[in-house]
Amino acid sequence: MEPLVDRPGPQIGRSSLGERMASCCSYRTLQAWLPILTWLPKYRLSWLQMDLIAGLTVGLTTVPQALAYAEVAGLPVQYGLYSAFMGGFIYTFLGTSKDVTLGPTAIMSLLCASYVGGDPVRAVLLSLICGTIQTAMALLRLGFLLDFISFPVIKGFTCAAAVTIGFGQVKNVLGLKDIPHEFFLQVYYTFYRIPETRIGDVVLGLLCLCLLVTLQWMKSTLEPPSEQNALLTRAAHSLVWGIATVRNALVVVAATFVAFSWNAFGSPVFTITGKTSQGLPPFRAPPLFETTPNGTSISFGEIIEVRWGSASQNDYRINANQELFAIGLTNIMGSFVSAYPVTGSFGRTAVNSQTGVCTPAGGIVTGVVVLLSLAFLMPAFYYIPKASLAAVIICAVAPLVDYRVVMQFWRIRKLDLVPFLITFLLSFWEVQYGIVGGVVVSGLMLLYNVARPSIKVCDHGVLVMELDSGLSFPSTEYLNTVLYTQALQASPPRSVVLDCHHVNTVDYTVVNELRDLLRQFKLRGVGLIFSGLQYSVLEVLLAADLPDLRHTASVEAALTILSGSTQ
Repeated sequence: MEPLVDRPGPQIGRSSLGERMASCCSYRTLQAWLPILTWLPKYRLSWLQMDLIAGLTVGLTTVPQALAYAEVAGLPVQYGLYSAFMGGFIYTFLGTSKDVTLGPTAIMSLLCASYVGGDPVRAVLLSLICGTIQTAMALLRLGFLLDFISFPVIKGFTCAAAVTIGFGQVKNVLGLKDIPHEFFLQVYYTFYRIPETRIGDVVLGLLCLCLLVTLQWMKSTLEPPSEQNALLTRAAHSLVWGIATVRNALVVVAATFVAFSWNAFGSPVFTITGKTSQGLPPFRAPPLFETTPNGTSISFGEIIEVRWGSASQNDYRINANQELFAIGLTNIMGSFVSAYPVTGSFGRTAVNSQTGVCTPAGGIVTGVVVLLSLAFLMPAFYYIPKASLAAVIICAVAPLVDYRVVMQFWRIRKLDLVPFLITFLLSFWEVQYGIVGGVVVSGLMLLYNVARPSIKVCDHGVLVMELDSGLSFPSTEYLNTVLYTQALQASPPRSVVLDCHHVNTVDYTVVNELRDLLRQFKLRGVGLIFSGLQYSVLEVLLAADLPDLRHTASVEAALTILSGSTQ
């Protein structure tokens, strides 16, 4: 199939008002907001089979993960399924990637846990708030703000979140109860209460972990079918790959059967999920207030004040604003079906891609699978052992702990370890503090580079200073200092050629500083010549009417002029 690409709206330049209005109402603009219009007219029947297979496979992966991630968020397991189906339907219409799947994720569940405090009402309200903010950002085209979250910050956050989530499930593998949610207290009390471990949960949890790891290893080491006995080899390959892909569902089903059997014989040796709400969630407006068990009513404003006051691989492009819009609308609509906030899932997106999905329509099949589970399988979820869900979560987040990235940062740019480590360490305190701390440090490092551009100085009898980037107001004082110390305060003062072929922008502060520098060079009887000015920069300098402005096309021409003036 043709790759799905980002199709932005038409470029609007110096056109008339009528032309702008016409372009805003064009079919191309409609395609930008509804990407389904780009692939649906070209949909082939051959794609339907691949989309069905991919949607079913992802659905079988989504159901056990959604149940497990609800546990991470501190919510009843059914809320994981409530959050897992809306994204498939909405992303089909609004998504720009054929592979991405929206739904509950481990990291988003961890973020929600710190705000909702196990309260479903607050979780649903959080989904509405997140969706409203995300949609507003998309409409205002603020997707570029995501570019300011650097890779070291993302890696530091995901590694810390994976450790926090993974260790948080150890208590379920051990069968421990009433363990605090704060990470450091969780570590302390988990080890402190090891004598209370339930043997049944430990054995089942470890067996589930071993089975999941083995199936994952089989999938990763599976070799492609050979030419000899191609049909038999291909069938065996597909069977093993399919079993390994839906391993989460198989493990949870098997563990549930074991727990049901033991309970049926009157030996409840496992900690099970327990009672869950049955059937589909009602479609209703999200609650804007909450009534506590003692009858006290908490308004929307009070909830906000209390809880949130402190708070391309497949050859196509992803439109950040459109993705933000799709996720935002999913969260808004999800709040009407009792969902908590969702986002794109790395693991399920990879499964979707590897299964050969052709269009976002595979998400509809995934959504239907989740809805069928809610409609008919909820009574069976009563017997799901918490140890099996914990094993699913641990195996899902383990790949996010990427220790090799530390060595890559060390080899490529050691300074990148600073935001990585700050994000990683602060995230164990509060995950949101880790993100904020990392972004602040990355921003300061970025601003430092803007304020202190690299200036290469060469001596050819005349000083040649090569600027490696644009000039903006934070860098003017540094440029001034370099010119004064290297040229104007030298004895005798020296002429300078400023090689500006890398400079593509200047602002008013820079122009004003250059005016003063030209005057200082003239007072001392030496020259300051600009070479290699780009047309846009030269146009600005000429418009500023700088006195004694001299510029040449090359450094050699400037050296010739200055050499002649000193003879």
